[in-house]
Amino acid sequence: MSQKQKMTTEERLDVLMKAHEYRQAGNAAEAQRITLELPMPTYLAKYVKEFFGAEALRKGGYNLSEVEAELGPDWLDK
Repeated sequence: MSQKQKMTTEERLDVLMKAHEYRQAGNAAEAQRITLELPMPTYLAKYVKEFFGAEALRKGGYNLSEVEAELGPDWLDK
């Protein structure tokens, strides 16, 4: 299994700017969809798991690639 390359700051800013453009155009759904492309920070994923459960992360459509690279692919089940 190959790991995704870590998203650069420039790539993150590009996603955020595009999301902002969608919001300004009144397309909040598309803004939300592309925002989910951003990798969730590990500290936030741990918080969501603790307070809302692993299933919330599984169903949420979040990009957990960086969390899995740091904690392993089975971290949700631990």
